[in-house]
Parts: sequence; structure tokens; C-alpha cells
Amino acid sequence: MIKDFKIAVLIDGDNIPSKYIKEMMEEIAKYGTPTIKRIYGDWTKPHLAKWKNVLLENAISPVQQYSYTTGKNATDSAMIIDAMDILYSNKVDAFCLASSDSDFTKLATRLREAGLQVFGIGEKKTPDPFIVACDKFIYLEILNPNTEKPDSDGKTKKANLYNITPKVIRMLQNSVSDAADEDGWAFLGDVGSLILKKQPNFDARNFGFEKLTPLFKSLDAFEMEQRDQSNGRFKLIYVKNK
Repeated sequence: MIKDFKIAVLIDGDNIPSKYIKEMMEEIAKYGTPTIKRIYGDWTKPHLAKWKNVLLENAISPVQQYSYTTGKNATDSAMIIDAMDILYSNKVDAFCLASSDSDFTKLATRLREAGLQVFGIGEKKTPDPFIVACDKFIYLEILNPNTEKPDSDGKTKKANLYNITPKVIRMLQNSVSDAADEDGWAFLGDVGSLILKKQPNFDARNFGFEKLTPLFKSLDAFEMEQRDQSNGRFKLIYVKNK
């Protein structure tokens, strides 16, 4: 799924903490080139002051949206209107919607219906409807390398946001079976793509692993093997259910 997309990055300034911006932009760069970078909010409000320095450092254009009435989020409407304008301009291949707000669920669905890839980024409090409306959803918490917590002996360790539960293992096993050949072996790249279709917020980093390969290797439920490519330049990883 990963290729050099031209990506429109639209950030809900009322909903995304500024402390994540550096890691967030680095993550987006893995999937393509962010050709449009905009953040939406009422910049007359004091709570957005922390954003002002990081906007210059990351070449993100602020879009002013006044709060016309109390209790209504005008920022969401401005971001949705801009997204549709960008969609019809045919200047990008993908969108990154940075928000933890379920109000963008319909927008993500509409963009995908138009044939564009949609990456979502938000905190782990993000409602499921928005998550599943994206092709891939990334939790901000896993992008922060300083996310650590003390162990029982006083030492620190990287915090796993979720445990690898039996439900997760069953989903992995089913995905391997679905992608497997007649001998039960499946190319791990195909398995990873299938997992994302089933569960867009799945990420090996949620479990403390940088990549999918070490996650599978840590589980006794699977066999792994490396195979040489025909050109011999790279080794392909295959996985099989035990």
C-alpha cells in the first residue's frame, strides 16, 4: 500500500496536541510527500498559542476559523469544505486527516469513495467509526519515543498501549490463513496489507514492536522462514500458522 503519494495533510488544531507535530510529520513522510499542509482553528484563542512556533518550523499554513456560536465547532466545517475543494482539484493522491474527532468519519468515507487513500492520525481516544473509515489509522501516542513508564523495580520501559490478546492472535491467524497458499505459507507483506483492511488501527508499534516481522516472531502460534528473491537482492519473509 505504501508508495510515494502526494498527500494533503489537514490538521484539526482544536483536537491535536502540538507536542506531537514533529513525530507526526515524520510518520506522514513514510507514505509520501505532504504537498498541502494546513491546520485549522480560531487563532485568537489562547489555547492554540503553542502551535505558532511549530507551524513555522514545519511549513504548515494556519487557516483562521472564528467560532461563530458557542457549542458549535466551525473548525470541522472549514476543514471539510477545504478537503472537498482539494479533492476536486485533483492535485493529491491521498489525505491525512489529523484529528481524534468522529465528525470526520463521513469525510474519510467520501474521500475513499473517490478512490483516494486516507490516513488518519489521532489519540487513542478516537472513536471507532472514524478509525474504520480510514485505510490506515495511527495513534499519536506510539509516535512519541519518550512514552515510558516505571516498571515494578523502578526501571523504565517502553509502554505498550495494548496487550497481545487471544483475540488479536486469532485475527493474525485468520489473516495468515486467508493469504496462504496451498501449503499454508503466506507472504508477510500480503498478510500485513490484509490486516490493515480488517483493522485500520493495527500497528506493530501498538504492542512495542517496530515492525510486523518481530511481532510475529515473538508469538509461538506461527512459523517463519526467509526465502531468496529470484534476483537474490532481498529475502522475503513468509509466515505459517502452527
